[in-house]
Amino acid sequence: MTQIFQAPSSSTLTFHQFTSQPKAGLYVAEKSGSCLLSQRHVRNLNVSYTYSNLSSFTAKVASNGACASTVSGQTAESEVLKALSQIIDPDFGTDIVSCGFVKDLLVDEGLGEVSFRLELTTPACPIKDMFEQKANEVVAALPWVKKVNVTMSAQPAKPMYAGQLPAGLQTISNIIAVSSCKGGVGKSTVAVNLAYTLADMGARVGIFDADVYGPSLPTMVSPENRILEMNAEKRTIIPTEYMGVKLVSFGFAGQGRAIMRGPMVSGVINQLLTTTEWGELDYLVIDMPPGTGDIQLTLCQVVPLTAAVIVTTPQKLAFIDVAKGVRMFSKLKVPCVAVVENMCHFDADGKRYYPFGRGSGSQVVQQFGIPHLFDLPIQPTLSASGDSGMPEVVADPQGEVSRTFQELGVCVVQQCAKIRQQVSTAVSYDRSIKAIKVKVPDSDEEFYLHPATVRRNDRSAQSVDEWTGEQKLQYSDILDDIEPEEIRPLGNYAVEITWPDGFNQIAPYDQLQMMERLVEVPQLTPA
Repeated sequence: MTQIFQAPSSSTLTFHQFTSQPKAGLYVAEKSGSCLLSQRHVRNLNVSYTYSNLSSFTAKVASNGACASTVSGQTAESEVLKALSQIIDPDFGTDIVSCGFVKDLLVDEGLGEVSFRLELTTPACPIKDMFEQKANEVVAALPWVKKVNVTMSAQPAKPMYAGQLPAGLQTISNIIAVSSCKGGVGKSTVAVNLAYTLADMGARVGIFDADVYGPSLPTMVSPENRILEMNAEKRTIIPTEYMGVKLVSFGFAGQGRAIMRGPMVSGVINQLLTTTEWGELDYLVIDMPPGTGDIQLTLCQVVPLTAAVIVTTPQKLAFIDVAKGVRMFSKLKVPCVAVVENMCHFDADGKRYYPFGRGSGSQVVQQFGIPHLFDLPIQPTLSASGDSGMPEVVADPQGEVSRTFQELGVCVVQQCAKIRQQVSTAVSYDRSIKAIKVKVPDSDEEFYLHPATVRRNDRSAQSVDEWTGEQKLQYSDILDDIEPEEIRPLGNYAVEITWPDGFNQIAPYDQLQMMERLVEVPQLTPA
């Protein structure tokens, strides 16, 4: 069976479907005509057309007697976009035009003026100045350009989650868990200093102290208002602030340290976190309590965590406990992006000493494949600043410790941006070939699924009897030509697919990888 689709550029895409069994097949794409438009090109056609086709397009318009100024304007715009496409985002490996960073492009070729806005994924982007400089340079290099006006902005705060979130979490872009699963390793110190480092990079940041039994935040920061306030009308919590960072801790609730059973603690943490008026945040740093019990699992399941930072010390005993935490995050599909090895060494008499041994941090990195390792020295000022209520990165922004936290901050920003990009593009629907494209994060494999196959493989209670395992959804219940209406990320582990009958299907990545595939890689061959 052959299906023919007409591309917007007068190219023709032909797909052969080879059926090896009923209702399943393999699609192979062929190319006929002068060019093959990618999905991205088709999506951008209404704005700027594709670089390769624009010159021939404008030539046809001119030959038909179209307005020369219109053609000139389109050509000038394409030249600007082509120049900007030379700038590659090192995190995504794609040019900034394809990433969708270029907004509000205005071109006046007569005056030689060009203005546009670069909307980055986060205001804390560590290379935003480089982007601005390069954008100015490549556009100013065009022969007819006399003036370039570049403005920088960031995408509005938006969670990486399609489900129904509590109101307080709906405008938070990234939630970072700082965890050790062992007490006394400096986890709170890392969490607080990381948060203030991100704030110094230009991000909107909040800190949530999730340790009800022994909250550390009230000791490590010095907000003017040390008591959380309630909005009686909305029944919400108003966070306190210190140096521009929003803060919530049970220690600010007027309770001090709590004595209560685990289920009560989970309820308190849930209420504090989800009913707080956080507002728009780029990063919410959660100082996780030690352990891997009910409280930690509740946090990981209630909150759509973007990533985790693991804190350890050089001792083998620390590694054993930290390994439990890494495995917990792995099972919950939360990527661990960095390991911080605290209290590693100190320098004296021109020598470096390692009083607690070496290797715990590197062992975590090697065993679990976590990409980045950061060392913090034994330094009296780091401990003293935590006790004084002023984080070390604020007290000594040019010191050795602050430089390490700056490197950690850059790592967290870059890794979160990559995770969000991978998740947002992990599962999508290509209408041109009527197939669902899947590229699971942290996997180089890309494959295609037939929409009907995905719908028929739903494993929810509506499709499968939970008690008997009997399939309630029959093969014939789903039409072969069914198409998804919307696909949205559901954290780091699944997508939510809305179908024409109104059914919302939760499709985990693991389940999608087990389904029968339509296409490994489309093969493009001349007709």
